Amino acid sequence: MQILTPHVYWAQRHGEIYLRVELSDAKNLDIILQENTLQFKAQGHGAKGDNEYEFSLEFLEPVRPEVNHKSTQRQVDIKVRKQEQRWWDRLTLQEKKPLFLAPDFDRWLDESDAEMELQAKEEERINKISVESRVRKDPYLGLKKGYLFMYNLVQFLGFSWIFVNMTVRLFILGQDSFYDTFHTMADMMYFCQMMAVVEVINPLLGLVKTGFFPAMIQVSGRNVILFVIFGSLEDMQNKPVVFFVFYLWSTIEIFRYPFYMLACIDTDWKLLTWLRYSIWIPLYPLGVIAEAVAVIQSLPIFDETRLYSVPLPEALGRSLSFSYTLQLYLVLMFLGLFINFRHLYKQRRRRFRSRKRKVN
Repeated sequence: MQILTPHVYWAQRHGEIYLRVELSDAKNLDIILQENTLQFKAQGHGAKGDNEYEFSLEFLEPVRPEVNHKSTQRQVDIKVRKQEQRWWDRLTLQEKKPLFLAPDFDRWLDESDAEMELQAKEEERINKISVESRVRKDPYLGLKKGYLFMYNLVQFLGFSWIFVNMTVRLFILGQDSFYDTFHTMADMMYFCQMMAVVEVINPLLGLVKTGFFPAMIQVSGRNVILFVIFGSLEDMQNKPVVFFVFYLWSTIEIFRYPFYMLACIDTDWKLLTWLRYSIWIPLYPLGVIAEAVAVIQSLPIFDETRLYSVPLPEALGRSLSFSYTLQLYLVLMFLGLFINFRHLYKQRRRRFRSRKRKVN
């Protein structure tokens, strides 16, 4: 029976031999490197149609015993490492080149070009080591991550306590739970929102990469609602709007803070990442609308009580009502909604683009 040999193309570098076997849809690959001789046998479609093909090559100089190969629909690529890094005059021990063997001009380099390529790779490796050595490792990185992890953990537990308690009370008391939300949840909400002030400080200290202004807009906006609107006016504390503001805030945060916790330990949970960057899309505008309703409901109360009013000379009137400041704040609130929404949407796009690049 005639032995069929495929077309084999070769090229070399100082340390490797590259073989390209023209055999498409190769199956039953049997590649053995023994006593400096490479033996190849496989079933596939070659120059003589769909048959079994085989060949053997005894290399000019010693090679390492391991063989790396990759089979594609069009060919089989084989990589063999030389025992010593040096240039060979030819591939095989026998001087006469086998008929099935030819140079692989796609990979072919002469000795001088190969030396230049090797030198370029060595320079690139040295430059990489040099750059890495110049980049100073932060000796306090572990401490910073530990602090951020604990902060996010405390905030997660606080907002989870609010969310769970409000949900349980809603199922047990129904609409009656709307009217005493402030008296049952205010202490924990005060604690969480006072803690949130550090989110404005962290970007200034370089502890996080998020921007200073988006954090300041969100934290200061919430604290105006909590401390000025709800905390200062007893008439506001029994209104249902408190329930909706607190519930929307806590719903957003029970996904945001655990996401940041896992980021501190370089862990990415896909479902949590998707929730963190998706659930705010409906909830954040709803939260701002609820805050706006709270501000609007407080305007007549501030006019009546004159709380925080600015005294004026008698010629101009008794005082300037704080409600005018809140009306201006309403405009700024929706401007902040636009800025924050745009910032968060950009974050979401960058996050999912980087994830797609990793997958690809």
